[in-house]
Amino acid sequence: MRNFRLIAVIAVFTFVCSAAEKQLKQGESELYNAAVKDLGAMDFAKSIADLNAWQQKFPDSDFKDDRSAFFVQAYAGANQAAKALDAASDLLSKDLGQATTIRLLYNATWAITHVASPTPSELATGEKAANQLMNYDQPLPGVSTEKWNEARVDMSEKATAALLYIAMLPGIQAMAKQPPDCAAAEAAYTKALTAYPSKTVVSYELGRALNCEAKANSEKLSPAIYEFLRAATIDPTLGNPAADPKKIQAFANTAYTNLHGSDDGLEQLKEQVKQSPLPPADFKIKTATEIDVERGVIFEKEHPQLALWMKIKGALSDTNGVEYFDGQLKGSGVPQLAGVLVDSKPACRPKELLVAIPLPNAQLPYQPEITLRLDKALNGKPELNLPIHWEGAPSAFAREPFMLAMDSEAGKIEGLKTVPCTVRK
Repeated sequence: MRNFRLIAVIAVFTFVCSAAEKQLKQGESELYNAAVKDLGAMDFAKSIADLNAWQQKFPDSDFKDDRSAFFVQAYAGANQAAKALDAASDLLSKDLGQATTIRLLYNATWAITHVASPTPSELATGEKAANQLMNYDQPLPGVSTEKWNEARVDMSEKATAALLYIAMLPGIQAMAKQPPDCAAAEAAYTKALTAYPSKTVVSYELGRALNCEAKANSEKLSPAIYEFLRAATIDPTLGNPAADPKKIQAFANTAYTNLHGSDDGLEQLKEQVKQSPLPPADFKIKTATEIDVERGVIFEKEHPQLALWMKIKGALSDTNGVEYFDGQLKGSGVPQLAGVLVDSKPACRPKELLVAIPLPNAQLPYQPEITLRLDKALNGKPELNLPIHWEGAPSAFAREPFMLAMDSEAGKIEGLKTVPCTVRK
């Protein structure tokens, strides 16, 4: 919001100082005073009409430049930002006096942030005005140090906001296209973030651009989440004190956990994003799928036989399990498997062994999944609940209840222990 109190004070001061240096022509003072009065009352529509009447009657007034500066103020007050910039363009290089200059810079700086699609000329005018406003450090005579310091803070804030808007504008325009030009937006916001590393609104918008690119290139998702988390960690209001910080924080946290599969590493990443506005070139958040694959590789190394069985069982349990068995598994030579012997048929001198292949964290009792059909009966009674290893050829399969039958040689089963059968008297 424009600081109308500051501008009104400056406007009155301008009149007092300027009148002492320049002369109003006969009949001009009434028009001058009407314009100043309406500007002070913030009746901008009427002030524009007053200024137009003044310009028509006295085009070569000694106060021509002051009048143009008044036009800038009136157009800005009437929310006609483009006209304000056009009126200001020829004044920025002129010596207008302190008060007129501040008023001009203030309004032109405001105007550039309110033009949705500024022309190159408007951008140049707005950027020049904002830079001059930012660097203006000559106190106004008659203004107390306290009031001047307050004015300088406000001038600096407005100038920074305008320059930030100008830096972000290419990204804003790229994202507004249909379809959005995500790559151009990323480039623009990256450049803006380099210039304004503490502005989390730029981090957030860069995250949006990267997220847009991630629809076609998943590698962009990790840096997108980095930027979201940076915004959420440093200033989740994105520079707007009225915004709810929890909204951005929740969004960033959810984006991370959705990709990673959990919040493991989230707090460490929040510390990392504080160190740099942009992630390292090789930055990568592991996806839940990648973590599962890594765990699978480790599991296969530590439990090769169990991993082999899980693949076989998974294929058999699928909707096409029967077709898989008949077309690929039946009669094939399956590498050695490992399991636990849970039953035998019959109990003494059996020709069938029921085997379970439990997961490492499985609880007793184990459920049999494989029936070993032996080439000959065992000589004795097998001890149950002991681990065994075997090789065999699948010969039959039932889905409900799940059971895979394998033909195996009794003499080649490793770990099998038997005791003599009890003789009945």
